[in-house]
Amino acid sequence: MTGRYADQPQLDVAQDDGTTRPMSTPRISVAPRADVVYPVRAGDRLDLLAAAALNDSTRWWVIADANPAADALALEEPGTMLAVPDA
Repeated sequence: MTGRYADQPQLDVAQDDGTTRPMSTPRISVAPRADVVYPVRAGDRLDLLAAAALNDSTRWWVIADANPAADALALEEPGTMLAVPDA
């Protein structure tokens, strides 16, 4: 399982108490190519769709990245057409 921040460079961020804390640099997503468009139905969730399409429920963010929405929960609205990447 690879997380969405796995390959991001790390920064040391200064804290108020003088210590530093590691932080990932912001991730800029590039929508992957999607070969399937899926019509969302009542009860669908991104994690369940990821489990079915990508064989890994923790990769729900790959589907979210492939679809333009500020709120990932908006992608679960029935009738929404989701681009589903093939990998």
